[in-house]
Amino acid sequence: MAISKGVSGKVIPIAAEMPDEVMISLYEAQKKIYPRSVAGIFTNWRWGMVWLTQIIFYGLPWLDWGQRQAVLFDLGVRRFYIFGLILYPQDLIYLTGLLVISALSLFLFTALAGRLWCGFACPQTVYTEIFLWIERKIEGDRASRMRLDKLPFSLEKVGRKAAKHLVWISVALWTGYTFVGYFTPIRELGMEFSQAALGPWEGFWVFFYGFATYGNAGFMREQVCKYMCPYARFQSAMFDHDTLIVTYDTERGEPRGGRSRMADTKQLALGSCVDCSLCVQVCPTGIDIRNGLQYECIGCGACADVCDTVMDKMGYERGLVKFSTQNAIALHWSRQEMLKRLFRPRVLIYASVLAIISIGMLVSLSFRTPFKVDVVRDRGVMSRIVEGDKIENVYRLQIMNATEHLQHYKISAGGLPGLGIESDSDESNDLVFIAPAQSKWVTIHLQVPEETAVPGSHAIEFVVQALDTPDHVSEKSVFLVPR
Repeated sequence: MAISKGVSGKVIPIAAEMPDEVMISLYEAQKKIYPRSVAGIFTNWRWGMVWLTQIIFYGLPWLDWGQRQAVLFDLGVRRFYIFGLILYPQDLIYLTGLLVISALSLFLFTALAGRLWCGFACPQTVYTEIFLWIERKIEGDRASRMRLDKLPFSLEKVGRKAAKHLVWISVALWTGYTFVGYFTPIRELGMEFSQAALGPWEGFWVFFYGFATYGNAGFMREQVCKYMCPYARFQSAMFDHDTLIVTYDTERGEPRGGRSRMADTKQLALGSCVDCSLCVQVCPTGIDIRNGLQYECIGCGACADVCDTVMDKMGYERGLVKFSTQNAIALHWSRQEMLKRLFRPRVLIYASVLAIISIGMLVSLSFRTPFKVDVVRDRGVMSRIVEGDKIENVYRLQIMNATEHLQHYKISAGGLPGLGIESDSDESNDLVFIAPAQSKWVTIHLQVPEETAVPGSHAIEFVVQALDTPDHVSEKSVFLVPR
């Protein structure tokens, strides 16, 4: 310690010697997780969902419906094709309804079964499973992968790593190409890709989505589920003690400890858990399910599968780790008693609202008129007197044919005495032909005799009648008579 003498001669300490600088990290270093492969009923279900979701995702853009792609969200011409359904931007209400249904379905499913969606059908989980399978095939099992990562660089290590990443990049790019194929006809996209003639936006999204798949499934993996996905953060608001989750039976498993297969657990005063840590090794997020419910748990059931395998080897009853509810574990409920709690108020409210909106949307779609009409006044010609002493207003009608067939439409207007129609098209004044899944702008001139028209703004109505079907659409507008 440095010292100094004051005026009175007293010794005054100045300051202690400062220690060397120490770097303090506010974030815990993340260790790489090497999930162990596992077999069991939940693993089979998980791989079943992988196959189902990917067959749909990769196969759907290649299906044809008539002379077009069955599912195509064509942003260029602003039309969405979903098998026999054709939607226009004016049908945004259906997209809103779909988003509301998706949100309510998530609430209902979470209240019932926790994060079961995350563990079995979430794209992050699905592609992580695919990338892990590729990694196991090329680099080996968990122990082999850990050993390979610790080895210094060698020809074998570089070769295995390069082969793995090459396959990962191929899968990721094919995924990006398929994704863009939902917005650009996939066969046209393939021709452009093979000729290196991709448009700037198509090229950007193919590589962006491919890069996101490669990074999320190959490197970030559990970090996406734990830190990036908002679902993990607000799921607790939808959980209660009757929500189905992956649980560890503490009463049966504790105290845990190793023992031989023939050991008497009562004599050793041990529970059924042999403390093998396999449940931690198979967990894709690296948690210990024995510590209770944790937000990182994605409900994949891998720990339940591996624990059942250990219980079988030890000759113990299965179900030390299983899908159950907190109330069922604490109160020792049977499966029937647990299922009775499914129909609790929260679940019934979610289910009722979801059913009402879903039925309403289906009914609306079933009664939906298969064509749309928009009426726009010509702003360049508000009102004018034309030949024959008639007052004329000009309108532009956009008629959108939402069917797969050529349609004929008859246009009429009413609301003023003597109101007549003239058209600028080559067709007759009031008859319009529109090709399948196409739209057309038609200029309409409405005229009334000058002597019958009262100055001011008058409400009128256009009626467009489909001649091939009994459907018709009415649109209101105004007719201006100058003073």
